[in-house]
Amino acid sequence: NRIVSALSLGTLVVEAAERSGSLITARLAMQQGREVFAIPGSIHNPMAKGCHRLIRQGAVLVESPQDVLEVLAPQLQSELSLASPAPQEWPSDPEQRELLAQLDFSPTSLDELAVLTKWPVSTLQSTLLGLELEGWIESLPGNLYKRVR
Repeated sequence: NRIVSALSLGTLVVEAAERSGSLITARLAMQQGREVFAIPGSIHNPMAKGCHRLIRQGAVLVESPQDVLEVLAPQLQSELSLASPAPQEWPSDPEQRELLAQLDFSPTSLDELAVLTKWPVSTLQSTLLGLELEGWIESLPGNLYKRVR
C-alpha cells in the first residue's frame, strides 16, 4: 500500500467499508502528501462509509473525472514536461542510429529487421526497446515496429 500510494499522484477511493485496505492506502497517501479523492455513496450502503469518512477528513469529493483532473492538472503538467525531454536530432547511440535508419513510418516486423540488420534477436530487441523508450519508435501488436519521428 505504501509503495502504491508513493508512486501515484493521487489515490481515488471508490468504495470502502469502515475497515478497508483502501483506507490504509488513502491514509498512507495523505501522510506522503499525495492527493486523496473519494466518491460518496448512499448513506445506507456500508461500502460507502469509508469514503464518507475520508471526505470528512479532507479528501476531495469526486462526482466526475473532471474533479480529479482539476486538482491534479498542475502536477500533471509538471510531470509531463519532465517526461518529455527536448527532442534530439538523431539518437546518440550508433546501434540505435543504424536501426532507426532501417525503420520506416509504416510497420516493419521483427523478423524483417533481423534479416535487414543481421543482428542477434536479443540485441535487436534491446535496441528497439531503447528507441521506444526515447520516443523514436512505436511497438505495435504482432512484433511490428514503426518510426514515429
